[in-house]
Amino acid sequence: MSQHTHIPVIAIDGPSASGKGTVAQIVADRLGYHYLDSGALYRIVALVARRQAIDWRDEHALAEMALQLDIRFDGNRIWLGNGDGREDISDAVRTEEMSRGASEVAVHPAVRAALLDLQHSFRQVPGLVADGRDMATVVFPDADTKIFLTATAEVRAERRYKQLMSKGNHANLADILQDLQARDARDRQRSVAPLQQSSDAELLETSALSIEQAVESVLAHHRKSQAK
Repeated sequence: MSQHTHIPVIAIDGPSASGKGTVAQIVADRLGYHYLDSGALYRIVALVARRQAIDWRDEHALAEMALQLDIRFDGNRIWLGNGDGREDISDAVRTEEMSRGASEVAVHPAVRAALLDLQHSFRQVPGLVADGRDMATVVFPDADTKIFLTATAEVRAERRYKQLMSKGNHANLADILQDLQARDARDRQRSVAPLQQSSDAELLETSALSIEQAVESVLAHHRKSQAK
């Protein structure tokens, strides 16, 4: 890719419920960039697999299905399929079950490979903000700005608990914390694209930061990287 056709990418990685999705979306809005919620892709795989009675452990069947997905992100909404058969699955993929399912299907190398081209297709003018677990390390290693956004497990569990309760869902804080810790371990220990901070990524610890402070920090890092 020549310098003239270079499309900037801000890659934001971090553990589950760290707030990276909220921050990434606001940063994308402020800059007028496209937005990729890579975690949603794995949630979608988990959801469609459940609907098609595909076991989350069946790597080959999951990868085959993932290659056929027709997905569109539109603001906060996620659409599956096209034409009259299009379905808004935004809420369906946001359940705790699909959150757990995403972590389970994401351990499969063939599933990750199947979704790689789809993720690359989101890189369009004028730029992209992508959040996930391996945006800076695997999917966009040439990203202009790399951020590893995290918070303590207790703070993340509290955030997820409040988020679920605000939507009228029943939630148990102790269960959420236990689930987050199990998911962290699974994400860090998987053999392919484990959750880890890229050596050239800025660490952003948000336990004591507001969303606006985190957004400003990402924008400041991006301005600095663009000025180089």
